[in-house]
Amino acid sequence: MMADARNAEQVEFWNGPTGRRWVERQEQQDALLSPITAALLTHAAARPGEHVIDIGCGCGETTIALGRRVLPGGGVVGIDISAPMLAHAATRVQPGLPIELVEADATTHPFAAGAFDLLVSRFGVMFFAEPERAFANLRRALGSGGRLVFVCFRAPRDNPWIMLPLNAAYEHVPPLPKTGPEDPGPFAYASDERVRRILAGAGFSSIALEALDVKLDLAGGRGLDAAVDAALLMGPASRAIEGQPPAVRDAVQASMRRLLASHQQGETVPLAAAFWLVSASG
Repeated sequence: MMADARNAEQVEFWNGPTGRRWVERQEQQDALLSPITAALLTHAAARPGEHVIDIGCGCGETTIALGRRVLPGGGVVGIDISAPMLAHAATRVQPGLPIELVEADATTHPFAAGAFDLLVSRFGVMFFAEPERAFANLRRALGSGGRLVFVCFRAPRDNPWIMLPLNAAYEHVPPLPKTGPEDPGPFAYASDERVRRILAGAGFSSIALEALDVKLDLAGGRGLDAAVDAALLMGPASRAIEGQPPAVRDAVQASMRRLLASHQQGETVPLAAAFWLVSASG
């Protein structure tokens, strides 16, 4: 796979245990993120006949949804650096959907210039080591009147669905290595000023950010045990406890259960989540 050398760490990360966990938990993750997916697809407003790039398409949820929307006459290219996630996506694509899946780095992939109408991403653009270069490469793929729509995280403090389990883990394990506000990672685009700066530098115009605040059910309607499992297996908390002995993992699990139980409502554990819906013209 041709890739930006500075993205090598991300390529390794998403082709390792994390990528495999996303495959194993694809149904649960897509259910968890369904309010975000719905908002993104509404905002993107893909139309029949349009040609779309789905950046960081993962296991294919948004790619498949976009593929249905561009019929007849359109097409979707789903691009990702994770081989296991793309392989799983391929098993989900129904015959007749105009979808191509590409294992590549969007920073360097030679997209056909001016061939696309729309760029879309659900949490797939925050990991670029050189974001302005990546977005400039993607902008060249847009034709006249082309547009960009993606969703990304706002600040950590506004996302208890991630930070509450992580803080529970930190009661028992050392903090993850500290990252700078502009380092690749989930919160790389928390600053609206930075998002505007990157996109303007890449040649985009009419840049707009809309705050999206939702409650995400960490339990998926399946009770407290399911919420604890989700917190242990996915996200920063799972990385914080990776390689820890069973006794430590058990202690983390107990702390997570205590904290999540305080938010339990019946079989659900709804937690606040905050995102940017970003749009721009090419």
